[in-house]
Amino acid sequence: MTDGTNPYGRARRLLQAIMAALCVLAATPAAAADRLILAFGDSLTAGYGLAPAQAFPTRLEAALRAGGTPVRVYNAGVSGDTTAAGRARLAWVLRGLKAKPDLAIVELGANDMLRGLNPVQTRANLDAILAEFSRRRIPVLLAGMRAAPNLGRRYAAAFEPIFPQLARKYRAALYPFFLDGVAGNRALLQADGMHPNPRGVAVVVRRILPGVRTALR
Repeated sequence: MTDGTNPYGRARRLLQAIMAALCVLAATPAAAADRLILAFGDSLTAGYGLAPAQAFPTRLEAALRAGGTPVRVYNAGVSGDTTAAGRARLAWVLRGLKAKPDLAIVELGANDMLRGLNPVQTRANLDAILAEFSRRRIPVLLAGMRAAPNLGRRYAAAFEPIFPQLARKYRAALYPFFLDGVAGNRALLQADGMHPNPRGVAVVVRRILPGVRTALR
């Protein structure tokens, strides 16, 4: 009998075809996996007052993908979070990710400032957060915050330097002011005058995008 009618011959040819296909797959470079960015912050990260598709992490992911960077941005923002609350939940958030982030964007401090909390406490909490990322060898882009004018110059002088000083200490990338180009512009803010509207989020994403790309490298 020929192999065309012999079931053993057909099985042998099928096995040879499978092995050949496996060899081709083994020689083909794997598609690049999505990189993971952890957006760790308060309501400005969470997307307070916005639809999920309009929130900062989602818009940032879309902008990075449009530029050719395969990435997933995980929204770990919690509205109302102070630096103390962020510090308390950081380990839980990292455990829940099931993967090590390629970059963490830390955006905390606004609620400390709005509540007039002691900048010494804010510094200690942010220091602990950055120390934990450093211990885990996760690169950080630290987003700074400015003090409201009604808190006075003395408060601003104690609060605002926290961000550049800690960025230097931990060799983290720094985006000096998360709401740069948005704060004070009613056309880019929600009715509360504090949180960006969809147009405002677009401005934030556009301005922070170069820093994120650099930090990812």
